[in-house]
Amino acid sequence: MISSLSYQPQLQMKVAPIEASNGLSRVFAAAVVNRQFCQMLLQDPYYALQNGYLGETFKLSDEERDLIVSIRAESLSDFARQINFVLGNQA
Repeated sequence: MISSLSYQPQLQMKVAPIEASNGLSRVFAAAVVNRQFCQMLLQDPYYALQNGYLGETFKLSDEERDLIVSIRAESLSDFARQINFVLGNQA
């Protein structure tokens, strides 16, 4: 039997193919080194991207920005897994 805590339906989205960019890598780097930015990214990704990190904004394509804003995750590892899943399924 599957408990409600162990089963989480996965949302699949179709987006235009994009590759991980330097901007996307910088978003993850900021989240890894700064707990406050990481929490902001997980709780309100739109706000996190708008405010940037240490006064620097992220250079993201519209598709990358839309993807990041669409993610709902409880942890940075879950966030990264979802990003990698979408990027990996665009081939």
